[in-house]
Amino acid sequence: MAQTYFTPATFRFLRALARNNSREWFAAHKADYERHVREPFLALIADMAAPLAKISPHYRADARRNGGSLFRIHRDTRFSHNKLPYKTWQGSRFFHARRHEIPAPSFYLHIEPGDCFAGGGMWHPEPDTLKTIRAFLADNPAAWKRATQGKAFREHITFWGESLSRPPRGFDPGHELIEDLKRKDFAACQGFDEALACSPELLPWTVESFKRVAPMIDYLCAAQELEF
Repeated sequence: MAQTYFTPATFRFLRALARNNSREWFAAHKADYERHVREPFLALIADMAAPLAKISPHYRADARRNGGSLFRIHRDTRFSHNKLPYKTWQGSRFFHARRHEIPAPSFYLHIEPGDCFAGGGMWHPEPDTLKTIRAFLADNPAAWKRATQGKAFREHITFWGESLSRPPRGFDPGHELIEDLKRKDFAACQGFDEALACSPELLPWTVESFKRVAPMIDYLCAAQELEF
């Protein structure tokens, strides 16, 4: 029987956290965070391991409480003007086994009131990595078009992130994929609502979304000489 992970209480907690983003409030409501957000998300990550392995044996769903797929709820405020201590969303990345050796794309799931989505790619890659991806894209346009212009991708998946206003230096402004070459982020997603997030369909729906974005992940792995 399909399992339900999140409930309306998940989103009530995240909305309340947005209104009361302080260490004192969070400490007083930490049990609610554990019960309604963290524990169900860890359960979902654990259940994602088997279907993810079928998409790619090189990707991992790591359900450890610390250091695994689940992002910390605490914000890193050291270099930010925003000093609020907590994220008002919960996300998880399903990463490549060799992510510590080579910059690698990830699959991603995001739970936030009014902004839930699943997808993947590379967000804010470092300049050398971005240059490598663009060079690979310029040299291999046909495979990119197969990965991102097929029916399953086009009808469900949307690119997000930043792009240059002008073609990047060293690339032909007339290249057939110039709009893709201008991307600063190679990430794409499919949104969903809170009703689906709180239903037994969440896991199978997320698996299908990952399957749709997988050809792009495969392509980005090839650009970095990673297995998929």
